[in-house]
Amino acid sequence: MVMVDDMPETRPPDSTGAPQRPPDPPPDPPEETGGLVRLLREYLRPYRRALLLTVVFQLIQTLAMLYLPTLNADLIDHGVLLGDTGYVLGHGAIMLGATLVQITAAGGAVFFGARVAMALGRDLREAIFERIQSYSQREIDRFGTPSLITRTTNDVQQIQLLAVMSLMMLLMAPVMGLGGLALALGQDVPLSATLLVAVPVTVLAMLAVIRAMIPSARAMQKRIDSVNRVMREHITGIRVVRAFVRDRHEQERFGEANGDLMAVALRVGRIQAFFGATAMGISNLTAIAVVWFAAGRIEGGGMQVGSLIAYLSYVSQILMAVMMSMGVFMMAPRAKVAAGRIREVLDTEPDLAIRPDPVTELPGSGELEIRNATFRYEGAEEPVLREVDLIARPGRTTAVIGSTGAGKTTLLHLVPRLFDVDEGAVTIDGVDVRDMDRALIAATVGLVPQRAHLFSGTVASNLRYGDPAADDRDLWRALEIAQAADFVRAMPHGLETAIGQDGSTVSGGQRQRLAIARALVARPKIYLFDDAFSALDTATDAALRRALAAETAEAALVIVAQRVSTVRDADRIVVLDAGRVVGVGTHETLLRESPVYAEIADSQLSLQEAM
Repeated sequence: MVMVDDMPETRPPDSTGAPQRPPDPPPDPPEETGGLVRLLREYLRPYRRALLLTVVFQLIQTLAMLYLPTLNADLIDHGVLLGDTGYVLGHGAIMLGATLVQITAAGGAVFFGARVAMALGRDLREAIFERIQSYSQREIDRFGTPSLITRTTNDVQQIQLLAVMSLMMLLMAPVMGLGGLALALGQDVPLSATLLVAVPVTVLAMLAVIRAMIPSARAMQKRIDSVNRVMREHITGIRVVRAFVRDRHEQERFGEANGDLMAVALRVGRIQAFFGATAMGISNLTAIAVVWFAAGRIEGGGMQVGSLIAYLSYVSQILMAVMMSMGVFMMAPRAKVAAGRIREVLDTEPDLAIRPDPVTELPGSGELEIRNATFRYEGAEEPVLREVDLIARPGRTTAVIGSTGAGKTTLLHLVPRLFDVDEGAVTIDGVDVRDMDRALIAATVGLVPQRAHLFSGTVASNLRYGDPAADDRDLWRALEIAQAADFVRAMPHGLETAIGQDGSTVSGGQRQRLAIARALVARPKIYLFDDAFSALDTATDAALRRALAAETAEAALVIVAQRVSTVRDADRIVVLDAGRVVGVGTHETLLRESPVYAEIADSQLSLQEAM
């Protein structure tokens, strides 16, 4: 399929012409304690070697860090207090060596840990993007475009940040905590009673914060979705906003969404600030208690000054280990919510199932048949299409016309398999499109939707979406047929002229002709034009149709249009009304036999023009 446009964010109107209510956002993913762990285990598996090196470097760094206070205590007790300069210099050199080992190991741990975390983020984004690529419009509508963007960016960032912090801190925290406890006991056992109070209190505070963080983290991700949605709607609809002078209304909408996000972020910040202050208070009070009790032991000769300094260092390291763990665990609730949202995307099977052995070659020249097709949008009360039949043969032009909401666009979208029919079948040369390889559909069907979408890049890069191997001669041929060659030649750099995102640097008519040229570059067997001439003036429309007639002489041509003047010369016209076929025939036949078509013609043409 030569897809030259994206789907609009709002879903098509139902059969009555009334727009459907936007889809409800997907429910929260179920709480799964192993979801985050399972995601990390799955996507970190390819980086086991780098993870092992990170662990080794972290272990070396932590052991060197733990060894330094003991060396410092010996230096003070046996060198500084006794005035032994040689001992001070010798132990100072050992401490310098331990410090260099710690710095080197820390650098290695950061290097490998950061590479693993960045690779994790890259792989998650690729996996989400690949899964979204396989979605039908139903899944896109269910999640919503802003939410999918948030899950691909912010949610992945939360997982990535947790991975970085875990590799940098969580790996060294247990070794530092247990090692510090053992070495503190080695310095003085009675003083360790202070740790029996400090450590449990810190752990309890940590657990309370984690419990309070989970609902706030989930709420924060939803508020980010809301901000993205409002911002995206405002940017894409900026012309409408300005045309109706609704700037203040949009500011209020964004302000409300932004304020909600700020309120949740402040709640999370208050929780984190509470624990930070609590942890710092516990650390300071523990240090005061140690000095208080140690003063009497030093005075009585039961403890040396160096041992006290070393003990204080180990107490600080033990509490630091707890706080580092807490720092990681405070990120875990938000990362857990993000993992659930990511896993929901990855685990959602697309409606458009792909056969393990799809058809890769068609037996004929591209005859399209839609038989008894019925289709209903998710959540809609009534089908948008009911038992529709349509045949488009090579070398013939088939037109589809009907009132707004009749289901014309939906009917065309069934052919390139943007949706699958609920009942009936869509076949090309007798082969159901559900049994065809996606590449075969892409090579066979060229779709030019209502809204011509261009990507940021150049004129040439946009045209080569139809055929990446096309040379400049093929591109100019397509531009000539699409009546776009003149204005492209007038551009500063011709085919290499830059095109803004969504074609913002060209007019609506130019954008539409470039989209038509993109489909022509691929030379498919079936062309689908979904009201693709609406932005063209009468002269350009006529010239383009004459050129198309010669180019598509051997292809099946299906045109959806609102104007009778566009479809009157078609070999066969299909009239849709409320999702049903209510007339089939030529222009003259339908004027006599189809009241719906006659009414449409009467509203657009004078009697003389109609006849």
